[in-house]
Amino acid sequence: MRTRTLLIALIALLGAALLYLAAFWDPLPQRTIERVVPHGQLPPGTAPPGGDFVLQGPQGPVALADYRGKVVLIYFGYTWCPDVCPTSLSLLAQAIADLDPAERERVQAFFISVDPERDTAARLSEYTPFFHPALIGLSGSREQIASVADSYGSSYQKQPANAEGNYAVDHSSATYVVDAQGRLAGSLPHASSPAQIVAFVRQQLAAGNAR
Repeated sequence: MRTRTLLIALIALLGAALLYLAAFWDPLPQRTIERVVPHGQLPPGTAPPGGDFVLQGPQGPVALADYRGKVVLIYFGYTWCPDVCPTSLSLLAQAIADLDPAERERVQAFFISVDPERDTAARLSEYTPFFHPALIGLSGSREQIASVADSYGSSYQKQPANAEGNYAVDHSSATYVVDAQGRLAGSLPHASSPAQIVAFVRQQLAAGNAR
């Protein structure tokens, strides 16, 4: 008897629930997918192209094209730099010294100033030999430097001068490597060891021999 009463109660409860849903349930209208719109895809990051340039050296204009057949190392900085540039140039100079004489004949290093207002060709000719006699300092107009730096992916920004007129130039600190055909082969990050620089240079020298 108790089971029958319980069953009747459950049926009554279910009926009440159905009546409630019929009276108050308002289902969302069914939506159809009209068209799938693909999301935009960003292009992959592009490497800087590198390329030829002509800047002012200690003895006159210097063209990268004149060094075909050599592996060229390029560093952007400035002579008034208190720490980053001397560190990078010292490591670069040690790497050049670690090459054997035949290898050094096929390698050239450039220091391109991002402070052309102060770094004249004459000042650069006094500064670079402190690191290595084979290092050539290059300068030019602001527009020329900006164009070359942009081509190689180097960035820099002149800071406001202090009361004495002195200022710093914030800059990236990579060493760019150009192969014997004049193409940008890659870059070495700041504070790369002489051994790392030598290994990359020898890789490019070997690739040049294979062509």
